Amino acid sequence: MKVKENPTSQVKRNLKARHMTMIAIGGSIGTGLFLATGLSIRTAGPGGALIAYGAIGIMVYFLMTSLGEMATYMPVSGSFATYATRFVDPSLGFALGWNYWFNWAVTLAVEIAASAIIMKFWLPNVPSIVWSILFLGLIFLLNALSVKSYGESEFWFALVKVITIIVFIAAGLLTIFGILGGKYIGFKNFTIGNAPINGGFLSVLSIFFVAGFSFQGTELVGIAAGESENPDKSVPKAIRQVFWRILLFYIGAIAVIGLIIPYTSNQLLGGDVDKVAVSPFTLVFEKAGFAFTASVMNAVILTSVLSCGTSGLYASTRMLWSMAKEGQAPKFLQNVNRRGIPMNALVVTTIIGALAFLSSIFGDQVYTWLLNASGLTGFIAWAGIALSHYRFRKAYVAQGLDLKELKYKAKWYPFGPLLALIMCLFIILGQNYQAFTSGKIDWYGIAVSYIGLPIFLITWFGYKYVKKTKIIPLGQCAFDDIQETGQAIEEKAAISGK
Repeated sequence: MKVKENPTSQVKRNLKARHMTMIAIGGSIGTGLFLATGLSIRTAGPGGALIAYGAIGIMVYFLMTSLGEMATYMPVSGSFATYATRFVDPSLGFALGWNYWFNWAVTLAVEIAASAIIMKFWLPNVPSIVWSILFLGLIFLLNALSVKSYGESEFWFALVKVITIIVFIAAGLLTIFGILGGKYIGFKNFTIGNAPINGGFLSVLSIFFVAGFSFQGTELVGIAAGESENPDKSVPKAIRQVFWRILLFYIGAIAVIGLIIPYTSNQLLGGDVDKVAVSPFTLVFEKAGFAFTASVMNAVILTSVLSCGTSGLYASTRMLWSMAKEGQAPKFLQNVNRRGIPMNALVVTTIIGALAFLSSIFGDQVYTWLLNASGLTGFIAWAGIALSHYRFRKAYVAQGLDLKELKYKAKWYPFGPLLALIMCLFIILGQNYQAFTSGKIDWYGIAVSYIGLPIFLITWFGYKYVKKTKIIPLGQCAFDDIQETGQAIEEKAAISGK
């Protein structure tokens, strides 16, 4: 079924290869690395943190190769929500899309609130609301100008983070061997107390969710594929860099922190944006003898926050626009201006993000529940990617298509997507296992931790009930026309279910 395209409903392919590479590299580098790694090391020891982040890194690598195969073959801005609609069930695509949009809309609120806290480090007397409004305006402007302006901003934001991490690892290694800081440290901090693993398997398990949350954002490259100049080349190139980024940036940084700072140190309690002075990066730079470290790291963390906010607004806007094109959101959201920006979707998402931010001012309880509701969404989206790729490849083969024609083919299929799917489900269900094992069931803790799961399931099965959608048979999955609408796919699914 061919659908005539409305020329006013198309985005523009203006993202260059360097933009795609930096979106892939910078997608998961943020406060999770600069701040939360310290708490992870203190909780599970340096060895435990390396195991947890390494395992999550492997899972993310498989997820990105799965996403890369689909995004190279079918580069659409709806990304995994579109793939789930086409290769699994339209109701799953609907639920993935709306939950992912909600997650990033709330994350936008988190980032503009964080930016105000960071600015208090330098200008404590300026009201927080001033900085929040200023940075929200900046983030909106970067998204409203053109997709290229988003790509450029993310390129430079990511470059600042990459340079910081490379300098950090280099300075850390010199400090470990006494070249900087004046004292040889060696490997003694990997053997003190219960190191290298503190608390055994359950302790390592407890930081899996934190580690996974730190990596969230890598899937942005799949959403950006729909606006890439040359997705056949730029998407695989960006995906291939995921594994080495994980190896160098996360594993390298955690190893350096664990070697220089004992896991027993009370200084490793940092994890909030208002505690930049005890960021493990700040502590290591101070050990190396660098002056003004806290100010520099504060500036780097500010760029990370702005990067996350800009990317979040971009991702949620494109997801909302794509769902509107597929008939899963109001039609007015699919309009695109002459610069290729879905302005209606951008304005609506910005308003929702601003309202979520205002809830933090007028009602902390509402804001907390909004955050908790969005907490699991990233892992749910990852599980959706793994399942969609498993079905994508099976449908591809079932329809007699030649695997050699895939411009990028994920390695280790079906082991990769199945392992990623199992790990995602394991983390989703086990993120707060303590609520069940402490002797008395903590019902409030369960509600706080898992509220996102019933919201997703209600969205999924509610749409399935209303639209009477069915799991799409492998032989009827749509490969021939990437512009086919969600309504058409639902019609096929309904016919096949009769």
